[in-house]
Amino acid sequence: MNQPRAFLARIDLNLQDRAVQRDLRDANQMHKTLMRMVPDGLGPQARRITGMLYRLDTVEHGTILMVQASNVLDTSRLPDRYGRTQTRDLTPMFTALRKGLGVRYRIVVNPVKRERLPLERKDQRGRIVPLTGADADQWWIRRAADAGLELHTLTPAAVPAVLSRTTDASGMRHSLLRFDGTATVTDPAALTEALLSGIGRGKAYGAGLLSLAPAHTA
Repeated sequence: MNQPRAFLARIDLNLQDRAVQRDLRDANQMHKTLMRMVPDGLGPQARRITGMLYRLDTVEHGTILMVQASNVLDTSRLPDRYGRTQTRDLTPMFTALRKGLGVRYRIVVNPVKRERLPLERKDQRGRIVPLTGADADQWWIRRAADAGLELHTLTPAAVPAVLSRTTDASGMRHSLLRFDGTATVTDPAALTEALLSGIGRGKAYGAGLLSLAPAHTA
């Protein structure tokens, strides 16, 4: 089995920069800016080919972007003064995954379901509608289990409004929600796939990137 490869860039955004301000107002533009870090010439499926995922996090000292891809991310291709960047190889994380490992996690997701239609409209597909509250929590519990994680705690949090509700080219509205908590690894292979591919819809718009760290032990 080939060793999974992924690379992570942390970008501490310069909130005074006009390019950053533009991207924070427009998730489609944010996607275009971040795709500058991957090789040219990959065609319309470049995000899928490179496995590009990102998440916007608000922290005490400012706002950061976590960006992951299967190739080394060229942060020099970002706009000047966009932010301070750090990159690292995620191979040690994949190597450390094992059944029974306790972890802390963070993910921004787009919890949705397809609307059920009455029988007389069974030849049609229902709308995809966002989930909130306990329904969103249950959605994440199910998806985490499929991804090889048994959740112990989950704390939902609002995503910055600029990216929490965005509409893609197809007209679909993405409503984003962040979950933090602790979990135990139950299936390292399924978890590796989820880490590389992302979870749920809206991956081009700041959803799906799962981050892990070792759980604190007494």
